[in-house]
Order: sequence, then structure tokens, then C-alpha cells
Amino acid sequence: MQTKPEKDLELRNKVNRETARLPWSELVKHFAQGNVVWVANSLDLVDVAVRIAHDDKANISQWMNSGLIARVSDAQAQAWLDANTQLWASVVSPFILVQEQKALN
Repeated sequence: MQTKPEKDLELRNKVNRETARLPWSELVKHFAQGNVVWVANSLDLVDVAVRIAHDDKANISQWMNSGLIARVSDAQAQAWLDANTQLWASVVSPFILVQEQKALN
């Protein structure tokens, strides 16, 4: 029986420990392979990673249709490269999920 994503504390903790800030320049080769997925700041990066790991099609489809997750575009990639942007990154093979730093209030 598969664990529900919201109850999978072990995976959530593992993903959280393995999430790091990286310069976009270190992720460009993965972008070229089509494996980098942008996650909107309104979503929790760790939660998205856990749900992708669990193949939670309902939530993933909803986020995609709402424009909250998407493959990184060429324009986005170039802007991040030009600005030497640092992103939060989390690996859910074969994907690398990235998220820009949330604005501080």
C-alpha cells in the first residue's frame, strides 16, 4: 500500500535535507536535457517534490494548468544566467525542481 504524500514524513524530511540553493549556471546542463521544472513561490518546494515522487497526478495537473509549475522556458533560463541567479533546487529524479527566493516582507 502506497503512503499518501501528506503523510510521508520520512520522504519529506529527506527531500528537505537535500534541498539547497544553487547558482543557475550549475543547472544549465540539466535544463538543456529538459529536466528542470520551475515551481511558483506560492507553493512549498518540498511539498511539490514529495507529490511528484508519489506521482500525485491530480495536484500536479492542477498546478500545471494553473501555471504554478512548468518546465523552465528559454527566456527564464537566459534571464537567470544573465543575472547569475541562485535558486532553491530539489531533485526528484529525473527532474530538478527550482524555485526563486521568496520575497521578504
